[in-house]
Amino acid sequence: MFNFEGQRVLVIGGSSGIGRAAAQAFAKAGAAVTIASRNQAKLDDALASLGTTARALVLDTGDAAAVERCFANHAPWQHVVVSAAQTPTGQVRKLSLEDAHAAVDSKFWGTYHVARYARIEDGGSLTLTSGYLSVRPNTASVVQGAINAAIEALGRGLALELSPVRVNTVSPGLTVTPLWDKLAEADREAMYRNAAERLPARRVVAAEDVANTILYLAGTPSATGSTVLIDAGGAIA
Repeated sequence: MFNFEGQRVLVIGGSSGIGRAAAQAFAKAGAAVTIASRNQAKLDDALASLGTTARALVLDTGDAAAVERCFANHAPWQHVVVSAAQTPTGQVRKLSLEDAHAAVDSKFWGTYHVARYARIEDGGSLTLTSGYLSVRPNTASVVQGAINAAIEALGRGLALELSPVRVNTVSPGLTVTPLWDKLAEADREAMYRNAAERLPARRVVAAEDVANTILYLAGTPSATGSTVLIDAGGAIA
């Protein structure tokens, strides 16, 4: 649908899950894709699915100085996607403060560091990733909902500050990704099945669904300041 032929795209968090699906979709659309994450082994595995022109960078978005160096050492990108985060979950009064701070540091401050130092060509795009808990909180993930809401507010402000670079946020619902591989297969499939039964779309979100939305936002010249919720109807269920 979209043609990114020859455009340079950086997907941070591109070694797995939503980021990997987005990197694959950009590569299929002709982009010169670079993926970044903290884990070299995962990067090597992901590169095999991206074609011979793809590149990889080891990058920890929690390290502001490393993020600054990374962008200083590369020419400006046409599109940058941020999908990297590790966020411990739990109720506010049960989750340790150390884990709560780690969640904010990883997802919010990691995104902030990228937004601060990213070099993007005029008319290019920066796409952030939040999550449906910003609008549909639950008692087990209050901190995650707050982080997601903060990222969405950050994206709207950045759309003004960084103009003419376009800034948008994609907000996925429950998504089939390796994040859930820690569950036993039977439990994981039951979770997906039970969730799908309650959703208007009668299915949970696939990583490829989110990737399609990311490409739409990057490839639409008038798209900026938006948060696109893709949750199979969870917000209205």
